Amino acid sequence: MRVVLADPPAYTPWYDHELATALAHAGADVELLTSSFRFAELPAAQGYRRVERFYPLSSRLFRRSKARLPLKATEHLAVAASLARLRADVVHVQWLALPQVDVRVQLRSPSVFTAHDLLPRRTADRRDLWAKLLRRFDRVVVHTSRGRDALRELGIDPVVIAHPVYPSSAARADDGQTILALGVIRPYKGVQDAVEVTSRIEDARLLVAGDPAMPLGALPETPRTEWRLGYLSAAELDRALSEATIAIFPYHAELDQSGAMLQALGAAVPAVAYDVGGLAEPIVEYGAGRVVPPGDVEALTEAVRELLEDPAALAGARAGAERARRELTWEAAAERHLELYRQL
Repeated sequence: MRVVLADPPAYTPWYDHELATALAHAGADVELLTSSFRFAELPAAQGYRRVERFYPLSSRLFRRSKARLPLKATEHLAVAASLARLRADVVHVQWLALPQVDVRVQLRSPSVFTAHDLLPRRTADRRDLWAKLLRRFDRVVVHTSRGRDALRELGIDPVVIAHPVYPSSAARADDGQTILALGVIRPYKGVQDAVEVTSRIEDARLLVAGDPAMPLGALPETPRTEWRLGYLSAAELDRALSEATIAIFPYHAELDQSGAMLQALGAAVPAVAYDVGGLAEPIVEYGAGRVVPPGDVEALTEAVRELLEDPAALAGARAGAERARRELTWEAAAERHLELYRQL
């Protein structure tokens, strides 16, 4: 079976790599069409072909500068035309950067779209646009049952395929008091809540590890916070995960799933999260941490305090995270995807 994975803006390059690798290992002929990732070096393609054909200038000349956006919009016309010409047994699109244009694209091959963010934040209020766009695909994939319910409100009946954990070789070397806030630092990630929680728990330490996509000057500071800024190498990521007692995800925006949280679970690090989007589902299903109401800093603090101060609670959450690591595999996700592709 010839499968084309398409992530034109390279929004989730590690997800693309892991899925393409697992599909190839399962016997599919896989080509990943994407663009150059601006922030880090990616792993070499394993068993599949990676072609960086999209956004040839804007993906290489800029990092987070808004100056790239007019150029990217111009280049997007070629992206849309390229998608319309694709021929394969299945074309599986991961992200679309400009839905106002993409809604006009008519794919010629059987098609799948993964709604990683359900309705991306910049265009979340344009529900009619997204309903029309998603109907252009033969199947839509979401990562959680909550994501499925959200899209059903738009008249879309998606397929749920759980987001796997990211494999990690981190070895536990934590001090029993370290809270990890992992991932690209954006306003909706709620880093200020993580800082506030740390300030309320005596002896707790906060490690913030990620590339800032927002000014950090407005964030509160505490002497018990360490900042490791920038895109982490694989070795640096494993080091941060090995030092983490728990990981915290006080997100404030609607989204389906968090890749950063799946990185933590992939290292058997328990997670504490606000109950937004589908974040709660793997935590609750595997007993891999704690979930509290959105925006409730007091409840978030008590959940973190319990895991840091109660050895039995922490051991139970670590066992749950280990179960998630064993069961939420890319091999299982690849088989679910191949089953879906065969239906088409």
